[in-house]
Amino acid sequence: MWVYAALEFERICDILESSIERTVLLSVAEIDRAMAEAQSNLGRYDEMQSAPRFPLHLTASVKTQGNAYTAETENISANGVLLAMDNDVPVGSMVDFTILLPAEVVGARQDVQIDCRGRVVRSFEDRGRRAVGVVIDEYHFERA
Repeated sequence: MWVYAALEFERICDILESSIERTVLLSVAEIDRAMAEAQSNLGRYDEMQSAPRFPLHLTASVKTQGNAYTAETENISANGVLLAMDNDVPVGSMVDFTILLPAEVVGARQDVQIDCRGRVVRSFEDRGRRAVGVVIDEYHFERA
């Protein structure tokens, strides 16, 4: 009986050891996959950064998960906008924001409103205010 118990114990230890090795290998594979995804996202972020930026300082309103903030654009590109604001919006947050283009800036009879939806990709301190970089996923123009 003792021999059987010892063999059974050894078999259980082998199963546990094998299971632990598979878990470690799985974890390493998950880490490799996450790192590859991060590098891929970094490449896309670099592409977004490469679009020409225009230093436009316009009033903007930002909404995220029930909160509303005022902001000012620091620069705008075809891919996104850098907002200066007093509140932090965490990276990864989805935001809706509106930028008002004055009629004299766009050569129109009345102001033009741009309604945008995007996601925060950067957030950092800049001259005492928060700078929040947002990638624009959707937008449409409206007459104000």
